[in-house]
Parts: sequence; structure tokens; C-alpha cells
Amino acid sequence: MSRFVVAVILCAAFAGVRAETVLREPLPVTPEAGSGYSVKPGWAAKKFMVAAANPLAVDAGYQMLKQGGSAVDAAIAVQMVLTLVEPQSSGIGGGAFLLHFDGKRVRAFDGRETAPASATEKLFLDGAGKPMPFFDAVVGGRSVGVPGVLRMLELAHRRYGKLPWSTLFVPAIRLAEEGFTVSPRLAMLLKEEPYLKKDAAAAAYFYDGNGQPWPAGHLLKNPALARTLRQIAEGGADAFYEGRIAQDIADKVAHHPTNPGGMTTADLAGYRAKVRAPVCSAYRIWMVCGMPPPSSGGIAVAQMLGILERTNLSALKPDDGAWNPQAAHLFTEAGRLAYADRNRYVADTDFVPLPGNSYAPLLDKTYLAQRAALIGERSMGHAEAGVPRGWQLAWGNDASPELPSTSHMSIVDAEGHAVAMTTTIENAFGSRLMVDGFLLNNELTDFSAVAEDESGPVANRVQPGKRPRSTMAPTFVFDRSNRLVLAIGSPGGSSIVNYVAKVLIGTLDWGLDMQRAIDLPNVGSRNGPTELEKGRVSPGLIAALQARGHAVLIEDQTSGLHGIMRARSGDAWFGGADPRREGIARGD
Repeated sequence: MSRFVVAVILCAAFAGVRAETVLREPLPVTPEAGSGYSVKPGWAAKKFMVAAANPLAVDAGYQMLKQGGSAVDAAIAVQMVLTLVEPQSSGIGGGAFLLHFDGKRVRAFDGRETAPASATEKLFLDGAGKPMPFFDAVVGGRSVGVPGVLRMLELAHRRYGKLPWSTLFVPAIRLAEEGFTVSPRLAMLLKEEPYLKKDAAAAAYFYDGNGQPWPAGHLLKNPALARTLRQIAEGGADAFYEGRIAQDIADKVAHHPTNPGGMTTADLAGYRAKVRAPVCSAYRIWMVCGMPPPSSGGIAVAQMLGILERTNLSALKPDDGAWNPQAAHLFTEAGRLAYADRNRYVADTDFVPLPGNSYAPLLDKTYLAQRAALIGERSMGHAEAGVPRGWQLAWGNDASPELPSTSHMSIVDAEGHAVAMTTTIENAFGSRLMVDGFLLNNELTDFSAVAEDESGPVANRVQPGKRPRSTMAPTFVFDRSNRLVLAIGSPGGSSIVNYVAKVLIGTLDWGLDMQRAIDLPNVGSRNGPTELEKGRVSPGLIAALQARGHAVLIEDQTSGLHGIMRARSGDAWFGGADPRREGIARGD
């Protein structure tokens, strides 16, 4: 029996709700599961701040800011340390999306992985033309996309960096050489991981001589990663995309014994990061900016806000951290509508146009009013995609799981410039292939395994050179004076939109500080069941939603929200870190 089915039954019994009234259908496996809940206080600072998923990574970013570095400088230092201390979630073998604010303008940096030139629409189909079982597709070289994070960070550093590139690698290199303490979360995930030890390099690094995972508190050194980072520090991103490291990556992907992939050194050498225009839209008195395609996060978050703008959410403020049932109803119904459009229309716009060749029709106020009018007193259960202005092509519905092995950082520097960056290797421990001290992503499984259905070709189908659709949603909020008031984002696979929208509603509509907004129980719908966070919702909320026709699924919802907001005084910052993970915020 699936552990999700067990969890639902137990939670229903514990809550006093009849188990048969709670949806028991398991969702796709989400291996980077919860590792506990630790209450966090929130942190204040006057000059600058960094919030991220591991204290060692936060310290690296803090040291860069302390030396007069920019938000981009700090982000690079944070990412390099995360590659070492949080390898299951992100690293230089993966990709990222970064929003940057330079005091006047927001730019979106796209470091999403790409499909190799050899990829076809049949990449994840078996010999009978059926989608491969998920982990048959993930584990090995087949799933590895061309990593993008280093090219993207180098591009951002050329524009906005203040400290030398090599300086930004010093904390990670030192920790890799001298060792870091295995965290409880990493230890727990290693204990639950069934595939990683099949890779010889990963087995030698993550496990002892008896094949047991290193326990929490073990001092772990990574000399191979130290060597890799030294080369990149000295030679720039070219040292990764060309030469020894690139050859090592291509060889690792091609020579997997059962599931090889088609990435070549030419694919690596040809990778280019991109600068794109952000998705910005008004919400009440604020301007909210997010990531454009190939991420669906910016559009979907904006759609949810645009739909909810027509409700009196301020009157439905949580009581002592508990969701008002009507607020949860409205929030999850808005999610159904946004996810319906996301699954139909959004993909890499270098290959697939949005309706009207712009995100504007999907965020048009009249269109969103029509979508909002579909919300009634009872749950719609499953929403159909809308018909926005400029829609011409018939698209099929996407079928990709997008699992939650990702990390997020929010940073504000002394000049008030900011970064919101979400970074990933997709599944926990990615493709389970380790090379030169780091793990390779399995990002290609974010494409739809099915290229078309009865409605037409799927926008997010596999194509060579294409970037798989994401839900990552790094987000900025500005006031009427164009002052940055909030930076937020989260891991969580396809649930990211709900996590980020929760914090935006909590801060902007309910007046909560960043930490209390992050702490709110996670609720949402991805256009399926209404998903409620295990152990953090009341029997009353469950019953009230069921009375409105919701099929309720209770499960772990391991968000990793890390955010910074302007304090009400206007001249200070307040940071929050998700109690569901190990992060903190720090600043001066």
C-alpha cells in the first residue's frame, strides 16, 4: 500500500473523519518528503539579508554581502554551498530561474536545462509506445538535461556582480575540503533513497563501507567537488561546459549500463542562458512580478491572484494560524482554474506560442473575471481550461509529475537590489548519477511523456533543444512607489504555485509578517483533489470543505519557502524560513 494512502487513512481517523469520505488515491511519489517541523522566529536586519535552505549556505551568502558584494554575488556563493550540503535538491548539475531587481527594473534570468539534440518525442515511451514507469525513466542518463545554472549565474554576475567571480567559490571549496556535518534532513533522505547507491561514485560518497548512509552529524568531505569548483572559479563557466568536466558529464550520461542518454559535449558547449522579460501584473495596490515561460509559475500565481482579487479575502483572515473554510474554498478553486490553463497552454515559448503570443491574454482582467465567475459555493472538482483572447491552436493536456526536489533563496543587498532564485535537479538526488563531486539532474522528465492526446499536440512535449516546463515561481512584490516590498519562492514541484500564492495572500491580504505567512498550513489544488497538509489542519476545516463538495487528500506538503519582506517601518527587512526544512535568514 502506498505510504500516501496510509497517511490519508491515519490522518482521517485521527481527525475523527470517516476514512471513506477522504480521497485515498495516491499522487505521484514525492520522494523529498517532510523531515519534521521546527518553529522559527523570523529574522530582522537593517542593511541586507539572505534567506536560504541551509545555515552553511546562508552564511556563505552573508559573508559576500558583508564584503560589499551584490545580491547576485551572494546567490552564487549560496548555490555553490547548496551543491555540497543539500545535494538532493539543487546544484551545478541542474538548472535555475533567477529574478533580479536593480533598483529600477526587474529582469528574469533563465538557466533552465535543455533537451539534447538527440531527444525525440518518444524519449520516455517504452517499446509498446506507452509512457515508461517514472523511475525507469528517471534513474540513468536518459533523463539528464543540459545543466544551465552555471551559465545563468555567470551571465548575471557579468551584469550585476561586484566581487571577483573566484571569491564567490571560496566558502564552498573550503567546506568541501575540510568537511561539513551531514544534516538531519540529508541523512533521512539518504536512508529512504533506494536508487542512489547503484551509482558507484554516489555509493562511495554517500554511504559507508557497509552500504549504510552516513548519519546526521557525520563529517563529510568532497575533494572531487572541491577540485571541480576550483576549476570553475579559475576558468569561469567554460571550465564546466568545455574540457574535462564536460567530457566526464557526457561519458557518465552515455555509459549508464541500463538507461543511457544522448547528451554530448556539443550539447554542453552549445548551452546558452537567456534574459527574459518578467511576468508582471497588478494585484490590488501592488505590482507582482514572476518568472515567464518556460516556467509556468509567474503566470499561474498571477492568475490565482487575479481570480482572488474579486473576493473579500481580507475579511477571511486565519484565526490563530488556522484557515477560514471559505478562504480555503476560494483559494483551492482559484488554483484549479489556474492549473487548468497552465496544463493546456504554458511551455517553452521559444517552441510553443502562448495565446496571442503573450502572457497578457491569460492575465487579462476581463478573462480572469470570467474565470472567477465559475467559482460557486461547491467545489468544481476539476476545472476545464479557459479560452483566452488570441487562442488559435488546439493543445493537448500535459502529463508530467514535476516532483519537489528543489531549493529557493531570497536575497537583498545593501543597495536594495534583490535576487529571488529557485534552483533544482528535479527529483530527490536527480538522475542518481554522480560525476566530479556533484549530481546530475533528471529534468527531462518534466516534459510530458505523451506528445499528444485527443485534443492535439501537448505544448510541453519533448523536442530537441527545448526547455521543459517548470512551476518554479521566484516572485517580487512592489508598492506604488516601485519600492521592493517582498521577495519569495519555494521548492515543491507542481505545488510551488500554491505555496507562493499562500504567502502572497498571507502578507498582502492578511497583514501577516513573512514568517507567519510561511508558517500557515499548506492547502491547495492542482486541479485535482483538495490537498491539505498532514498534521496541520483541523477536523473542522476538513468537514467544511467536504460539505462544499471537495475531495480531500491529506498529505505531507514539504514546501521550502524562504522570503524577505520590507518591515512596516519601511527602512528594515524581515526574513522568514520554512519550518518544514532546515533554512534560516541572516543579515545586518
